[in-house]
Amino acid sequence: MVSPKKQQLQANLSEYRLPAFEQIPDVGLYLEQTVYFINEHLKPLNGTNLTSSMVSNYVKQGIIQGPVKKMYYREQIADLFFIAIAKTVLSLNDLKLLMKIQHQTYPLTVAYPYFQAEFQNIWAHVIDENKPLAVIGTEQTEEKAMLQSIIQAASYKIYLDNYFTLLR
Repeated sequence: MVSPKKQQLQANLSEYRLPAFEQIPDVGLYLEQTVYFINEHLKPLNGTNLTSSMVSNYVKQGIIQGPVKKMYYREQIADLFFIAIAKTVLSLNDLKLLMKIQHQTYPLTVAYPYFQAEFQNIWAHVIDENKPLAVIGTEQTEEKAMLQSIIQAASYKIYLDNYFTLLR
């Protein structure tokens, strides 16, 4: 039997969706606008917020491309969505290595939609363990297995953080 608190949590989080790649603005956003856009989309996932200083640090560390004339575009914002989720379970050095691997393996136009689909798949399972995990994509690579592990760890961490917030 599911407790009322868990039912409330499931109801609050079950409809959550990351934006599709095409839904991410490509008109150029200033740093504050970028952070606001990302945080508004991640608001239901307590603890995944970014700050302007974090984004600036990711640029300085070479984790994401720097702004173009102080503007962030779709590819940088997509990277930041992934980083916001992954930072809940990875160190800065691991994020840097992971982003380097990702950029060498797949173009972001392929990588982000896969990340988004896999996140939705795993997130749905975390919210309702009776929902089976689907197989996303056709390839079984080491990079894919690593990404799935990161998404699973982050999803469970985010879910637990939200659960503890609800219990308080």
